[in-house]
Amino acid sequence: MTTEAAPPHGSAGTPTASPTAEEFGAVQQSAEFAELRSSYRSFAFPLTVAFIAWYLLYVLLSNYAGGFMGTKLFGNINVALVLGLAQFATTFLIAWLYSRHAAAKLDPKAAAIKARMEAGE
Repeated sequence: MTTEAAPPHGSAGTPTASPTAEEFGAVQQSAEFAELRSSYRSFAFPLTVAFIAWYLLYVLLSNYAGGFMGTKLFGNINVALVLGLAQFATTFLIAWLYSRHAAAKLDPKAAAIKARMEAGE
């Protein structure tokens, strides 16, 4: 089986210069990296907290509000089932939002940092 993909950078006998620990430390201290980290954290932390709160609300309602959770909405569909399925929908929504956020804000910044490091700057 063959592939049309180009070989990885530095393959075919040409060694690549790996960044040193000092270079990694310098990048980690840079304003560009701090901005990347801040952009990630400003998205991930609030959504993580919100999702955990939403999940705990579901668990608490299931344990302490059985009458409410058992309320029939239509047919055999009750509030507990709808909220449980909403947990899955929320998970997929957060994953989709994160992929959009990463593609728009995180990936370009990370690619710029990577390019700078590979260029030895």
